[in-house]
Amino acid sequence: MRVVFLTDVKGQGKKDQVKDVSDGYARNFLLPKGLAVPADAKMLNEIKNRESSRQHKIEVEKAEANALAEKLKNIVVKIKAQGGADGRLYGSVTTKDIAEALQAQHGISVDRRKLTLNDPIKAHGTYILELKLYTEITAKVTVSVLDK
Repeated sequence: MRVVFLTDVKGQGKKDQVKDVSDGYARNFLLPKGLAVPADAKMLNEIKNRESSRQHKIEVEKAEANALAEKLKNIVVKIKAQGGADGRLYGSVTTKDIAEALQAQHGISVDRRKLTLNDPIKAHGTYILELKLYTEITAKVTVSVLDK
């Protein structure tokens, strides 16, 4: 019997997968427990629609990420921090500070965990950070740390 899995079934198949299983297994286990439904034209069409919807969503997210990357190219985030006479900061500038400054100065909201900071920023100056927007899509963010 040809069935469409509604949930992942260990050893048999993943959700939305169409597979041939034995009639007894389908009638006595999969169908009564609601783990699968018979694969008819309606279900196959529904799976096809879900997959095309998922692909469309991925394309839209990629387009948004590319647009944000273009927007971030020319942006400089200015952060004021107090430091000593030698140019070193009393604390450090974190990804949280950078994300908040980006939101406050330019109205762009990003997740602080997507900012890549190799070493802590502990001195005044200009730094270039990488922001991971989407799979294989990154943007460079310029951060300028100024004295208060």
